[in-house]
Amino acid sequence: MNVPTHDTTGPTTGPRLVAERHPGGVDAAVAAARRLVTALLRTGDGTGADMDGIAARLDALADELTEKAPTVPERLAEMWRGEGVTRHDPVTGPENALAPPLALHGAEDRSVSGTVTLDLPYQGPPGHVHGGVSALLLDHTLGVDNHWAGPSGMTAELTLRYLRPTPLFEPLTVTGRQDSVDGSRIRTSGEISAGGKVCVTAEGLFINKRLPRPS
Repeated sequence: MNVPTHDTTGPTTGPRLVAERHPGGVDAAVAAARRLVTALLRTGDGTGADMDGIAARLDALADELTEKAPTVPERLAEMWRGEGVTRHDPVTGPENALAPPLALHGAEDRSVSGTVTLDLPYQGPPGHVHGGVSALLLDHTLGVDNHWAGPSGMTAELTLRYLRPTPLFEPLTVTGRQDSVDGSRIRTSGEISAGGKVCVTAEGLFINKRLPRPS
């Protein structure tokens, strides 16, 4: 788990710990890509849509982007400048089409929370969230809370308990709170709930160590 840059601006409910979504540029293109992925899953074959034609158009767009892309080392270095991981991570990043994205806010008690509604791209059991997606959301949320509450670090252990299926198409509340710090060992817990009922709980052990950033 890589922690984000601390953004102390945000709504009155608590400081914002994720990147601001821009109305244009790559953020807008990524938002459109999220719509496209959801639309493809909702449509499928046998609906009369020209999927072969759509595939050709999408390939052409991918070719155009690839031709204009910097080298991978250049892009990695660029990603870690300024706001850093908060713009591209797969949970909160507005530049990442894999991210729902989840917006997290810090509270005065040093916990963090956010609400997100997931659609078919995140499905596991019919109509419910894939367990691995729940783990991804919680791992990132616990890491963000460590950054907000004090010392932070890399995930060493993550234990989850799935208490009930987590629904798609409904608002989910994701929370994290730092429980203890013992030297370099940080223990943090969190949960995902829907309709006031806890669906998944997580307990994490983090080690206060950071990987070097690309430059």
